[in-house]
Amino acid sequence: MALPENFTLLQVVPELETGGAEQTTLDVARAVIASGGNALVATRGGRMVARLEGDGARLAQMPVQSKNPLVMLGNAARLVDLIRQENVSLVHARSRAPAFSALAAAHITNTPFVATYHGVYKAKSGLKRWYNAVMTRGDLVIANSDYTRDHVLAEHHLDPDKVISIPRGIDLDRFNPSWVTADRIDALRQAWGIAAGDRRTKLLLAGRLTRLKGHLTIIAAAAMMKAEGREDFVILFAGDDQGRTGYGEELASAIAAAGLDAQVRIVGHCNDMPAAYLLADIAILPTIVPESFGRAAVEPQAMGRTVIASNHGGTMETVADGLSGWLTAPSNPQAWASAMVRAIDLGPSKRAEMGQIGLNRTRQRYRVDVMCAETLAAYERILHTRRLSAESR
Repeated sequence: MALPENFTLLQVVPELETGGAEQTTLDVARAVIASGGNALVATRGGRMVARLEGDGARLAQMPVQSKNPLVMLGNAARLVDLIRQENVSLVHARSRAPAFSALAAAHITNTPFVATYHGVYKAKSGLKRWYNAVMTRGDLVIANSDYTRDHVLAEHHLDPDKVISIPRGIDLDRFNPSWVTADRIDALRQAWGIAAGDRRTKLLLAGRLTRLKGHLTIIAAAAMMKAEGREDFVILFAGDDQGRTGYGEELASAIAAAGLDAQVRIVGHCNDMPAAYLLADIAILPTIVPESFGRAAVEPQAMGRTVIASNHGGTMETVADGLSGWLTAPSNPQAWASAMVRAIDLGPSKRAEMGQIGLNRTRQRYRVDVMCAETLAAYERILHTRRLSAESR
């Protein structure tokens, strides 16, 4: 099977600011174009739009991030028009709110519909479970890890054949330590206020400034380390607050109250994550709830860096405990303090050996070209099934 001639993919994602779902949207759009197809993305917009359009995909700007029922109804009408005008072959939704509009438009136009679970959506009520289930009402559900697939099957009791696992892929051309110049690392060092001769071990927590990422656990752990006389480390929080200014202010206050201004820094959004991981010695992912995949645990391994991650969710698959990094109890500052001290004391040479294991493992398991090939194969399977169904009528 192969993508049909004039294949046009429409992906629907709330926005293109930053994050794993957003990066995967760009990756798949690029793969469709490379295969001779057309790629459209319906989204509110964001800083990644320039990259999307630079790859040859097209933007259909609309407020698909909205949860307002009237706006969602308007989005459905706009998507119907877009599908018909562009002769869209398949619709792929990557989030729940826009999935309602996208699913309605796909049904009206009789267009195949796919949804990707980029997160593990918990449901404490029947209404919330119904809301989450919009992602399961199309032709196929893609889960971004085996952990996510197991959750979807348990939560929604679907036919296992309808849910497939396609782990996120890492762009190994971009995340390649050999291709990052010293100038790029120096530029980040200067931007983040780290002296060229600073020999402290640098630990990087990359991710949005949201409580779920576990920043407060790390601040508490750092305070324990400092209380024991350790000042041979600096922890960098690299991420956008995305309007959550209250949480950013809470973190700054906690850092100041613990006397950690020299040890913990909030450095803001970073556009050059490959250089950021090489500037750092260790990457940390202290999420307090399970990550469905945990891109911030895989990207540093692609750069040859060891990782400390919470021992739940997708990171149980992506981090080889004791080999490429360590898995640690979430929301446990003492456990995190111990883990960070162990990693620091291991020294650069031993960490480099572990980093090489992580790099090799990532190149084998989490290549973006494999993810895209499996995604396009899923599209082909759906279109083939639809054709057979139409012919049998």
